Amino acid sequence: MADWVGRSAADIAAAVRAGEVTAGEVVAGHIGRISRLTAELGAFIRIRAAEAAAEARAVDARADRAGLPLAGVPVAVKDCAAVTGEPMSYGSAAFTATPQQHDHPVVARLRAAGAVVVGLTNLPELAIYPFTDSVYGIARNPWDQRRTPGGSSGGSAAAVAAALVPLAHGTDGLGSVRIPAAACGLFGIKPGTGVVPADLGETGWHGLTEHGPLATTVTDAALMLGVMAGTSYSLDAQGPLRIAVSVRPPGPGIIVHRSCSAPVRACAGLLGKSGHEVTDADPPYPGWLVPVMLSYWVAGPAGEAAGHASGMEPRTRRHVRAGRLVTRARPPRGSDRARLRAALEPFFERYDVLVMPALARRCPPARRYGERSWLRSVVTSLMFAPMTGVWNLAGYPAAAVPAGGPGGPGGPGGPGGPGLPAAVQLVAAPGREQTLLALAAEIERSSPWRRHAPGYDPPG
Repeated sequence: MADWVGRSAADIAAAVRAGEVTAGEVVAGHIGRISRLTAELGAFIRIRAAEAAAEARAVDARADRAGLPLAGVPVAVKDCAAVTGEPMSYGSAAFTATPQQHDHPVVARLRAAGAVVVGLTNLPELAIYPFTDSVYGIARNPWDQRRTPGGSSGGSAAAVAAALVPLAHGTDGLGSVRIPAAACGLFGIKPGTGVVPADLGETGWHGLTEHGPLATTVTDAALMLGVMAGTSYSLDAQGPLRIAVSVRPPGPGIIVHRSCSAPVRACAGLLGKSGHEVTDADPPYPGWLVPVMLSYWVAGPAGEAAGHASGMEPRTRRHVRAGRLVTRARPPRGSDRARLRAALEPFFERYDVLVMPALARRCPPARRYGERSWLRSVVTSLMFAPMTGVWNLAGYPAAAVPAGGPGGPGGPGGPGGPGLPAAVQLVAAPGREQTLLALAAEIERSSPWRRHAPGYDPPG
């Protein structure tokens, strides 16, 4: 039997549809790898070995198996989306262990498409921070276990980068899909508002949070995003695009390290040689943007914590208290998104895609930040990952794309340091997920990246 661990989701699904391998065989191989390796990475908080085996057998028995886009594909789900029969902890010990009665709509769509949920992945408490530690353990970057895989979907990113699963689900409230994708050398995309059912209730951070895929290839991410969105995406090139390139941060006091700006310049050169119209141009970020974004960051988790705060980490309780104060002084407003879009729309009428940094500096160490001060977590977050949240408030689609090899084409090393992956961020106007996916696929063809972290390449 061929070993299907490490193969792309597209290849696995095609083989299961054609009867070349059973979903049961594919899932068993992945469960075995997860069981061997997850302890050193802290990627999973729950492995669904028996449940996944039963689900795989059900896929093999389905009369419509030959038409399932994700037939037999092992998928990890971040532990903030409901999976029937599993407790949902939000990375916290404060929530009850009551099994969920229904799948989240996104999980239901993945299962309907033939995917098998093999486990739930680690995240920081209430998904607040761009690094992943919780009472369930510290998630570590497969490229360098001394570093964080990013967050808050850090467990999902670590799982994909280490070939524990070909695809993983993440949520992105201020960058929580793109940040770990950039940190772990993966492709991750946050769709625009309304493309994928959010259905997060109090956990939606006032409408900022979206669901998105983490994958080793653009093809796999497009496949998963299409299932979650109830559509399909083509990766065919769309002709010359008007591309803006900017390394300017969205507000004062933010410093973008050269390891994060150099890949942007290298990517711009690559796209220019491919025939696109590439121009240096900075988005017109309004002066009020940073303080408003900070208000969402502290106010968003306050609703989730209602009735649970006493059982949460000290840093989370401090964050929630700050959020309640901010909400009383200046609550998030429905007009904020409209104001920001009004400022940005002229820019995106002139340009089809913006290429910019995904991160601002090197990946922080992997450690138990929850046992340290709230201020340390806040400062570390703001220094590391201030480049993504603006696009959640705007509701624009945005993606993190690996920039070729370590450091990108000609780059000095990625955001974790020399030898770690580099990345760029692509942004487009609402409704242009197709454009981002096609351009990312073009970058992938022109400057291929490693699919898995060194040391985690599967056998064969």
